[in-house]
Amino acid sequence: MDLPGPPAVAEALASRAAHRAWGYTVCDPRGRDLVAAWYRARHGAAVDPDWVLLLPFGPRTAVRLLLEVLRAAGRGGPVLAPVPEYGGFAPTCRAAGLPYEEVPLALEADGYRLPVGGFAGRPLSAVLLSSPHNPTARVWTRSAVRSLAEAAAEAGGVLVSDEVHSDLVHPGVSHPVAVDAAGDLAPSVVTLNSVGKTFNTTGLPSAFALVPDPVLRERLREAMAGYGLWEGGLTAQLVQNAALEHGGPWLDGLLGYLAGSRDLALDALRRAAPGAVPSPPQASYLLWLDAAALGLPAAGACRLLLEERGLGLQDGADFGAPGFLRLNYALPRPLLATALDRLTRPAQS
Repeated sequence: MDLPGPPAVAEALASRAAHRAWGYTVCDPRGRDLVAAWYRARHGAAVDPDWVLLLPFGPRTAVRLLLEVLRAAGRGGPVLAPVPEYGGFAPTCRAAGLPYEEVPLALEADGYRLPVGGFAGRPLSAVLLSSPHNPTARVWTRSAVRSLAEAAAEAGGVLVSDEVHSDLVHPGVSHPVAVDAAGDLAPSVVTLNSVGKTFNTTGLPSAFALVPDPVLRERLREAMAGYGLWEGGLTAQLVQNAALEHGGPWLDGLLGYLAGSRDLALDALRRAAPGAVPSPPQASYLLWLDAAALGLPAAGACRLLLEERGLGLQDGADFGAPGFLRLNYALPRPLLATALDRLTRPAQS
């Protein structure tokens, strides 16, 4: 987000920096309780503090370590993911030495839907899912997430749900936390999250994993130690604890601001280019756009927008969907208005 983060995080960092001794740290167990309390308050989800791993790195690294643990445990089957999907999954799978297979999302009249049947009855080591979805900002249904957990469990694999946008659901929308939605299948599910997207602190890497299976949890700890990584990173703990303990009111204000920006963007696009937003956003600050509906070429749209209009969007090809674009609208409102004006400008003949 091109928006300022919560004062509580800045104050916690400034206070700790004034101490001027930044040596080794141990894990503060209070952090696990803060994570569990956050899920209870924000999502109505029951999370056992014992499930929580507090990680001094980002979710993508957590996915890599988890895949390595699965492969070492003999789960060497393919990793399945829907497409379009977060572009970090495919290279992470390749780096972990596991095959990667795509399952196309279904696009219906009201937006994208998870094709749960495409995951059932197939050999797999893991299903990777961004929930809410990146890049389309779709919130998956509780029943669909449960069905993916069933498919993973039946194959002896794990559903890995990357939920870094889950605290940014739009008003009136409920996010299904995967370990909660899975019910009795929770041991076959890992939920990954971070305060990074929610509180705009991605430059200070941290994450947490909800791992109900105690054996898998311990194997992840051992894998971390093999790389010289342990729970209890100094900045990770400071940022996570300050955000989760004091950031709620700030987040409520942010969500109101983002909702206004979303409406501004959708209104401008619907007037100028009907059909440009094939799947209305339900979370986060992302808009998934059809380049053709904007009068842009399926190939080279990003370069054209940058070179001719000074506007930087992300190419849908990065998510496995050429011909689409991803717009981040978490901007100061005047800057967003300028961006929308440039985006909806008629193409030059």
